[in-house]
Amino acid sequence: MSNPIIQCQQLGKTFHDAALCVTVFEQLNCTIMPGETVAIVGASGAGKSTLLQLMGGLDTPTQGDVIIANKTIAHLSEREKCELRNQYLGFIYQFHHLLPEFNAVENVCMPLWIAGLSKKMAFEKAAIILEKVGLKHRMTHRVGELSGGERQRIAIARALVHQPSCVLADEPTGNLDHQTSDVVFDLMLQLNQEHQTSFVIVTHNEALAKRCDRVMLLENGNLKPQIINNR
Repeated sequence: MSNPIIQCQQLGKTFHDAALCVTVFEQLNCTIMPGETVAIVGASGAGKSTLLQLMGGLDTPTQGDVIIANKTIAHLSEREKCELRNQYLGFIYQFHHLLPEFNAVENVCMPLWIAGLSKKMAFEKAAIILEKVGLKHRMTHRVGELSGGERQRIAIARALVHQPSCVLADEPTGNLDHQTSDVVFDLMLQLNQEHQTSFVIVTHNEALAKRCDRVMLLENGNLKPQIINNR
């Protein structure tokens, strides 16, 4: 059996603001296996985005451990965390976070340049993944010249260009209309099948969530599995 790509063990997170102390969750456990799609649903403010940040090593838990590819995040330096993220993880956000001063292919190249790839090799890899998301013909267009759906597909290409083991997606369709949301979600599931890349998707859209292999409800600080129909 394959080893988990991400494990959360007895995870807790508390925020302190002056006299206010808010515990989002504590003693939370979850495991993400290679090649699976997992949706995390729950009410606004339940801590879904916080959990995703912890899973990606972008925030520090108050208690417990996050383990990525058998490496405990808490034991790593900031540089080691960055290297681990760049090797194993991709990120997609509700607001694409593309750099407007660069064109589509340059945005997709960013993780590869950070990893030290040459400009030529990075462009070659970016062109391949842009073709897979149906946007090779838009390679030289700047962000402002792209539609909302195209921008999100560019963000998906950027998250996948370095062939991560897992993509963490925070409301990736939350800023899109219904039809475009379906297209973007279809694309993520297709890429999951083609590359066996795990996807952890935070979403308010229950219909889309039910198309994943598993649905987890974050409620009152607990992560509970939900029974779903096959997609």
